[in-house]
Amino acid sequence: MRIGYGRVSTRDQHPEAQADALTSAGCEQVFIDTASGKLARRPELDKALLSANRPGDQLVVTKLDRLGRSLEHLIELSGRLQARGVDLVVLDQGIDTSTAVGRMFFQILGAIAEFEHALMSERTMDGLAAARARGRTGGQRPKLGPRQVRLAQAMYDELGEDGKRLYTVAQIAAEFGVTRPTIYRHLAKTSAPPPRR
Repeated sequence: MRIGYGRVSTRDQHPEAQADALTSAGCEQVFIDTASGKLARRPELDKALLSANRPGDQLVVTKLDRLGRSLEHLIELSGRLQARGVDLVVLDQGIDTSTAVGRMFFQILGAIAEFEHALMSERTMDGLAAARARGRTGGQRPKLGPRQVRLAQAMYDELGEDGKRLYTVAQIAAEFGVTRPTIYRHLAKTSAPPPRR
């Protein structure tokens, strides 16, 4: 079965042109979204993908940019179609993945996805290596600096005339603008862990 999908993104575009082209291409059902390509939610695309879900079905679009919001989204959609055995037909670009040349299109998209992933990994590794060379290690910066830890410890150790602690862990946390677990974690490093209250 041939399922048509179209999308218009601005008010001055008319969905009729895409709908007519898809109907002329033999689509039995046509779904048109009226939304920006950047929007994550496209209900008509969801319906089209539900309809084109059996091996041998074809999802037909007039142009490739009507289908994917971005290259990443297009790669993800092509992977879903390929896994189901659904072919993609792009009328204006002459892409038909039921043909050998069209299948090469899926392979090219897959190769681009792998290349993009490899580039991101490489950039991450380069960034970490550069940070290590400057003496920095990965992970978050501590929420409290050494001086603040000493002050927190001093506040925790301070006792009143009655021999009880002057400040609770909650009060110390509020003073430094952090959570109680952060205070507990730092106090545990500098002394025996305090009893939780």
